[in-house]
Amino acid sequence: MEDNYPKAYKEVIEVLKYVPEESVNKIPQTIIDTFKAKMDENWNFEVDINKSFEEQELLGETKAIFANIFRDYWATPYQKERIEAKEKYDKQKEEEEKKAKYNSDNIFYKNKVDIKVRKEESNNNLPIEVKKEKFYEKIIIFFKKVLHIG
Repeated sequence: MEDNYPKAYKEVIEVLKYVPEESVNKIPQTIIDTFKAKMDENWNFEVDINKSFEEQELLGETKAIFANIFRDYWATPYQKERIEAKEKYDKQKEEEEKKAKYNSDNIFYKNKVDIKVRKEESNNNLPIEVKKEKFYEKIIIFFKKVLHIG
């Protein structure tokens, strides 16, 4: 799995060149310095000024970094509250799905049901006991059938 964060840092620095200075100044300088220190200098990325931000071909990691920058430094208090509520809801939903999927009660119940099913299947697959008849018994049965006796 490739680490795209150094490339994403380069993309963030390039995009910030086109962001108004008052918005860039809201981001702590230590964070911008970290991006500059850890960015991949060899990554070739240029902002297409004819495209909107959404149309830029950015890495997923770059979009995630900008989402965090927006939430932490650019969003209004109302926007922050809404974003945090959405993140909390998503996290709760994810936890509920995990709980349902990995619930120990369901796991053990499922295993018990599987064991019962396997036992029933194995009982159905058992060989049938064949009663061996002796030679003279076969002759007697044959004559009874021919003579239509009991």
